[in-house]
Amino acid sequence: MFFQSQHRRDCAAKQEERQKTLDGLSSSFFEPCTESDNKVLDLSLSELVQRHNAGSLSTASILNAYGKKVVSAQKATNCLAGIMIQEALVPKVSAPSTGSDGTDIPEQPAKLLSGVPVSIKDCVDIEGYDTTVGYSSKVNHPASSSAAIVRLLHDAGAITHVKTTVPPGLLGMETSSDLFGRTSNPYNEKFSSGASTGGGGALLACRGSVIEIGTDLGGSIRLPAHFCGLYAMRSSIGRFPCQGTHPPVPGLETVATTSAPMSRRLEDLEEFWKRVVEMRPWEYDHTCVPLPWRPVNLQETKLKFGVIWEDGIISPSPACRRTLEWVCDALEKQGHEVVDFAPPSIPEGLNAGFQLCFGDGGVAFFGAVRKDEKLDPVMVAIKSLLGMPLWLKKFLAMVTRKTTGDEVWASMLETIHLKSPAEERVLVVSRDEYREKWHQAWEDERFDFLLTVPHSLPAIPAGTAEKVTLISAAYTMIFNILDYTAGVLPVSFVDRQLDGLPKDFMKSSDYKNMGLISKGAYSVYDADKMHGLPLGVQVVGRRFDEEKVLQGMKIVEDALEACGRKFIPREF
Repeated sequence: MFFQSQHRRDCAAKQEERQKTLDGLSSSFFEPCTESDNKVLDLSLSELVQRHNAGSLSTASILNAYGKKVVSAQKATNCLAGIMIQEALVPKVSAPSTGSDGTDIPEQPAKLLSGVPVSIKDCVDIEGYDTTVGYSSKVNHPASSSAAIVRLLHDAGAITHVKTTVPPGLLGMETSSDLFGRTSNPYNEKFSSGASTGGGGALLACRGSVIEIGTDLGGSIRLPAHFCGLYAMRSSIGRFPCQGTHPPVPGLETVATTSAPMSRRLEDLEEFWKRVVEMRPWEYDHTCVPLPWRPVNLQETKLKFGVIWEDGIISPSPACRRTLEWVCDALEKQGHEVVDFAPPSIPEGLNAGFQLCFGDGGVAFFGAVRKDEKLDPVMVAIKSLLGMPLWLKKFLAMVTRKTTGDEVWASMLETIHLKSPAEERVLVVSRDEYREKWHQAWEDERFDFLLTVPHSLPAIPAGTAEKVTLISAAYTMIFNILDYTAGVLPVSFVDRQLDGLPKDFMKSSDYKNMGLISKGAYSVYDADKMHGLPLGVQVVGRRFDEEKVLQGMKIVEDALEACGRKFIPREF
């Protein structure tokens, strides 16, 4: 009766450790921000680096301002997995200015990220600290070395001051775990901050960091950006250092996970990307492509945007559709060409991607889960699906087709199961053929960018992931399957007056004609309760188009501002 499992003991110990570290901080971190602190928080990344390199702004002053926001963010949203502020305050030992023979040593160049607070998702190794990936089984197993991106950041002078929360195994629609509890959305605590970089999303929105280093397999930085009013861009595989980061499905190369940054300002995101590449990440990580930064200026160029209005699974909610319409209208007013684009079947590509992700029967993902460890409901559903006999799934698929006509769900039922090596190779061929269809469609249309909603819904209510399902991430995950560059930027907020569903919508033919997945997602949409939640848009480029996509995001943001629709985040 009084026995407590190892899982429960490790969860309690980790939470106690976190609280003890917080309690050990100086009392100044628990005080409101001063005018001086706010001036530090208002500095752009470039300004922060310039002043810190010049010696006019100290590490202590920077951490005093950001540390206060870290503490208040944790209190409001429960976004922290680890706190390293005290360690960051310890002065680094400087190299002597003269050599052993008395000769002057050349002055060291200014560091590219000097003084920039960077939070780290709790799936990225930092030497001496646990990398839990949200699992209790990984507690008390500190990393023996730091990930490539962490080593690069330290060499560039950045300050890694906290680690942020994740759901177990990094797959889910909400950031919640037995290990750390639930992370809430800063705009409304009753809603999700997104996943799996939900801790980083909440922290950034609360101004607790300049940059968050996250990862992205199916939208794990882009969904929190959409939910929390932030900026994020996933690159093609090989552009950003990933060695030493733990993916949701270790060893999966067919739909690979990439590390990627998030920020609260677009200029900071672009500047960070540029400076990381200038640090020659291929010298830190053997998987990085030796591709220097290629400046792009599209400000005077008339561009062609293709708009994907529907993914063929869940239609955008009124709020998300309005946001995309605003962007299209703003771009057209600036003289850009905006056209509808019907892409190759997104459900087809998504189905192949899910089969590849879980072709091992879920062994890589579920292997670290303890018996009494709670998972995100979407992963409980996946586990249940993988555990069903194939004959039963085929029978359920047949019934689903006959009774509902929902081909997407029926296809998922009969295809998500353990694959043999031969079956997996057939899927890889299928994936490559699918990529070729997109390549040809893009070539035919000569798009500069594609535009989509990041998700059919705004931030979802806490505890509703099971209704929304992992399949709802199609608008983001499809670009992981294609390995395209994709960024998200904030545009607007949910407005109860503009974004409500039509009266008696649940009795309408539109609703009755929806598939099961779509009906589940729409069951949680409520513009009145979601009023004030951020809304984003996704800007997509082709492979290795990182510089261009950042410029595309800027063009969208400038066009919105020219229409009087500049996004102004709430301050926390």
